[in-house]
This record gives sequence, C-alpha cells and structure tokens, in this order.
Amino acid sequence: MSLEVVKLTAKIGEKVVLNQVDFSLKYGEVHAVMGPNGSGKSSLAYIIAGREIYEVVEGDILLDGESIKDLPPEERALKGIFLAQQDPPQIPGVRLSSLIVAFINKRLGAEDLSKPADPGVVKRMHEVATKLGLDRTILGREVNVGFSGGEKKRSELLQAMLFDPKIVILDEPDSGLDIDGLRIVASYIHQLRESGKGVMLITHYARLLGYVQPDRVTVLYNGKVLATGGPELARTVEEKGYARLYRELARQRA
Repeated sequence: MSLEVVKLTAKIGEKVVLNQVDFSLKYGEVHAVMGPNGSGKSSLAYIIAGREIYEVVEGDILLDGESIKDLPPEERALKGIFLAQQDPPQIPGVRLSSLIVAFINKRLGAEDLSKPADPGVVKRMHEVATKLGLDRTILGREVNVGFSGGEKKRSELLQAMLFDPKIVILDEPDSGLDIDGLRIVASYIHQLRESGKGVMLITHYARLLGYVQPDRVTVLYNGKVLATGGPELARTVEEKGYARLYRELARQRA
C-alpha cells in the first residue's frame, strides 16, 4: 500500500512548477525530497494535499491504487493525507484542541464536531504535547496565533500523531528548530515510520537526515526529478551541492 505520483505535470497560471515528476512512498518508510529553493518540493507537497491554486496538466496521484487527483483537500485529508506546512497559517478564533477534536470527530462520522466523540482524545493530546516539549496550555490557544517557529513545527507534528493519517508530509520540519527541538522532531519521525505511516520529508539540507536516515531520497531541480537513490544520495548532495550535481549528471546523460 502506498502513495504514487505518476508523470505529474502541474502549473500555477502559466508557470509550470512540476514537469513529469514520478514519486512513490510506501507505508512504513521515510522518503526525503531535497532540492534548492524553487525546485518544486513544496509544490509537490501542496499538489498531493490538494491545494487548489495548482492545475494538474498531466499525470495522476494514487493512494492505495485509487486516484485522489480530483478530490478536494478535505476529502484527501479524511482519506489519510496530512500536510505539515513550512509556515502554517494562523486560524484566529479556533483553539488547537478544538481543531483536533473536530477533525477526529469528522473522521469518526460524528455529527457534533465540538465535543469529543472519542473519550480518550483529550488525554492523548496532553500526553503527546508533553512528549513533544510543548506546554499543555498551547492546546487552549488559537491555532498558530503567537506561536514561535518551534511551536508551529511541534504543533503540526502533534496533529500528525493524533490524526492517525496514512501519509505524513513534513515540509521543512527542521526550520526554526534548535538542536534539542531537532532531536525531538527526529524521534517522532521515527515513531511515525515505526507505526506504519509513510513520511515524505522535505528539506534543503542534510542536517535533519543526520538524525533520521531516509529509506529513499529524491532530488528535484527546476521542477524535474534530477536523481533518486538511497540515503547516500543525501550525502552526495551535501558534499557537492545541487548545481554541481546537476552539471555532473547532465554531462553523464549527454
């Protein structure tokens, strides 16, 4: 069972942001997506999650063999796609605990989204928040309003742990974190993998990959797949940089 992106070409307006991109992610593995700014990493994440500003020109997105390309974002989320954004938006007036309860209730088919349909969810919220190094009071705060960069990252990971998705997309979860925060996030990425989730890990650098060894690595460059491989590819990128790797591969393919 897996997520598959097949020959995906997509654009915003007239700008092509992805060109014939193939990507696959099996449950229980971490697949790192690397590349410089503007390479298409975040675009790939947003398109998988269903962000509507993107137009898919060609290709498909399959979850367990079923196309989700034409589903709205909320339906993809209910089917098991979770996106932790690089800079998640503020939601004034909505407490973090209310957001978590509403989503879990919706997935369970409850009509009332305000009161926990799962009696154990509040206890789990407190337990996971504490383990992530978050003060429990964050659950009563408005989503991302006044959150530090580290709090945003850990809050997104908190949701990933509680929503129980099939696929977790983490867009640069290492940005804004100190070493202690990085270790905590890495520990939970391990837990996500061990619990059978597929983790798509987007990053510029190999810093986080020193704590989380990916099963596979894909490098995007100018909206195309430049290279795919095992964890050694991340080390190659760190040593050579993207531009040099691009030149070397271009010469080999000429």
